[in-house]
Amino acid sequence: MGTITVNVSNETENLFRKTVHKELGKGKGKLGGALDEAMKKWAEEKKQKEIGERLLKTMRKGFAMGKILYKHRSELYERKSFSS
Repeated sequence: MGTITVNVSNETENLFRKTVHKELGKGKGKLGGALDEAMKKWAEEKKQKEIGERLLKTMRKGFAMGKILYKHRSELYERKSFSS
């Protein structure tokens, strides 16, 4: 388990402490557990944003999809004639 020492504004600290107390109650490890959850969520959101931006960049750039073997959409479907 790692230890991180950080400085945050008094307003942020008080808001976080009140929210943890309201949601999880008082007790040993509640604040650290909530902070761990918040840090994981923040990191995952950043990771997902990065993935989305990378995919959008690829889409804008374009990518090869192989040879196109048809000229019109209707050629994609077999036409079968059913006679009674």
